[in-house]
Amino acid sequence: MLRSLTQNLPLSRYRIDRDHAARERPALFDELAADPDSRIVALWRGEVLLAVSSTDAADAPALALLPWAAAPADALRVYLGRTLEAEGDVPAGAAITAVVFDDESGPALEPNVTRWASPRTLGHRLGDRDAGLAIEALGMANWHATHQFSPRTGNPTVSVKAGWVRVDAETGAELFPRTDAAIIVGITDADDRLVLGSNALWESNRFSLLAGFVEPGESLEAAVVREVYEEAGLRVIDPHYVGSQPWPFPASLMLGFRARLDPAHANALRPDGTEILDLRWFSRDELAASLGDILLPGRTSIARAIIEDWFGSPLDAP
Repeated sequence: MLRSLTQNLPLSRYRIDRDHAARERPALFDELAADPDSRIVALWRGEVLLAVSSTDAADAPALALLPWAAAPADALRVYLGRTLEAEGDVPAGAAITAVVFDDESGPALEPNVTRWASPRTLGHRLGDRDAGLAIEALGMANWHATHQFSPRTGNPTVSVKAGWVRVDAETGAELFPRTDAAIIVGITDADDRLVLGSNALWESNRFSLLAGFVEPGESLEAAVVREVYEEAGLRVIDPHYVGSQPWPFPASLMLGFRARLDPAHANALRPDGTEILDLRWFSRDELAASLGDILLPGRTSIARAIIEDWFGSPLDAP
């Protein structure tokens, strides 16, 4: 039986206490400004700031956790929580806050000791603490960026409760962070071959699993059956959950499934022509032999984890 993947998914790792009760303290940011152990995670244009050591650890990058004083006075802040254990020069219990830098202040933070990078491409190389911090910070920053105005009234909104709520400036109505649920599924046939598809937005030789958003009033399992049929013309049965990870690019939670082709249907591959342009079945030998010709999803993604779980070992591909 397929084991749960959640503990091994790159962006599901987390080593911080979110300390939710502290968000209610109106003077929290004033307290943190006076705390020498407080640190910030810097964000700019969807990227996080990394520390560059003398060895430039390409295989194990780390967040540049800056002192509170490094944040611009008017920048958006979101309290992320407290560290659970000491790591580097950051003690256990240190308060960590995400700070969104603008186009003037962001580039100034990239001298010889730091660099900007995307968690989408390097999340799998970050440590447990930093992976969790980066994804929490980016998810919240993306939510703030898309909720500057109330969807109910059109009025401007302001950030309150340490960045975890936005309030309609005129009516006082509260808005809370939202995450979009999306399923992603590894489908196998009677010969245990895996189907992979090429999305219209990708390079023509990039292939991945089928995925889609859950619709209102729909269970996760129903979304699996519907999305696979819509995108590929395949009827599947026995969808079962294998793990999840946040994917804040911009605001999703990816819910991983495996499913089997329904033998009661003909199930000819039928790309929808809009989202999916090509579909192929792969045996393990065929996939291994194709790696020089096709591209797989990146190692940060849950798609890669599900593919490698089916394959039985890590694949020798970027």
